[in-house]
Amino acid sequence: MPPFGKMPFASALMLASALVATPLLSSAALADPVKIGFVSTLSGPSAALGVHMRDGFLLAVKELGGKLGGQPTEVVVVDDELKPDVAVTKVKALLDRDKVDIVAGVVFSNVMMAIQKPVLENETFIVSGNAGPSPLAGKGCSPYFFSASYQNDQNHEVMGKYAQDKGYKRVVLMTPNYQAGKDSMAGFKRHFKGEVVEEIFTPLGQLDFSAELAKIAAANPDALFTFMPGGMGVNLVKQFNQAGLKDKIPFLSAFTVDETTLPATQDAAIGLLSGAEWAPNIDTAENKAFVAAYEKEYGVVPSVYAAQGYDAAKLIDGALKATGGKVADKQAFRKALASAPFKSVRGGFSFNTNGFPVQDFYVAKAVKRADGKFATETVSKVFAEAKDAYVGECPLK
Repeated sequence: MPPFGKMPFASALMLASALVATPLLSSAALADPVKIGFVSTLSGPSAALGVHMRDGFLLAVKELGGKLGGQPTEVVVVDDELKPDVAVTKVKALLDRDKVDIVAGVVFSNVMMAIQKPVLENETFIVSGNAGPSPLAGKGCSPYFFSASYQNDQNHEVMGKYAQDKGYKRVVLMTPNYQAGKDSMAGFKRHFKGEVVEEIFTPLGQLDFSAELAKIAAANPDALFTFMPGGMGVNLVKQFNQAGLKDKIPFLSAFTVDETTLPATQDAAIGLLSGAEWAPNIDTAENKAFVAAYEKEYGVVPSVYAAQGYDAAKLIDGALKATGGKVADKQAFRKALASAPFKSVRGGFSFNTNGFPVQDFYVAKAVKRADGKFATETVSKVFAEAKDAYVGECPLK
């Protein structure tokens, strides 16, 4: 897991609090700050994902002087521990005790599916920094839900299209057994028309893949497609390499080989491919500034989770500017969010009617940079201004 960065977590929150309490603000403004409950996975093998997402969000708040939409902003960060029941308890406290205006963050879809009910029933806005489960994109869409990331299937669709275009005939799919894993397989199969030799579901958090790799080797597919975020991805890539499979079976993935896992996998991951909507080398002015600022602030290369956290804060900032810093007029705030009033580090970004982005998607490759750091970089664009597969089921207009 990469380090928390140059600025310790507690220090970052103390800085945010200090910025909120600056004496240059009027007493009226200080009496009514915007309160954001930021939910993230900050412990366990997958903590790097949540740390990157949180740090990207806090970096944007810091750059904006501790204010979003010109309003003093308090960010209350909670660790969901990757436990849905824990997340629900902590989110209810954010709603009932802290009276947050917005809930942001959330890495994992099982956590999102657990917290969305109490938050959305409370008519509180969720701005997702990562999780994009299919039920919230289709029939279960909500006027109070916006994703600053993607719909879960989409990055996996990139790899399905890539495998199809490469002429692969037989592929093994392997994902954790939870909502995002199921969405992952659905996304891959949407564009891959060959034979799925086997679908392997593993427990969420599994770290030993020796039995699965033996099964994959015996099947001898044209490619393996996998979704294993965080520590799961670190171990899988290392064990795939140690088993001698890297030169035998093409390794296709999403959220498995990225800037949260590369500091641990290093050379073992070089050349491995992923589906992504962002990489550090995307050529926009906003992205160049973000990557440089993140590396300076935290000492590590930002991941897609960091980029999405950063964009989530900039999205909220733009919406608050449009509403005079207020969330209370929910119809006005929803309209402001839906207009995507910010410049994404990804470049082109707009919202569809279900609150999920319309954006480009790429094949990305793991590389070692000239400075010795590991990162991903885009290889080719696969989908331009892509819409998710579930928007037609959403009754919102």
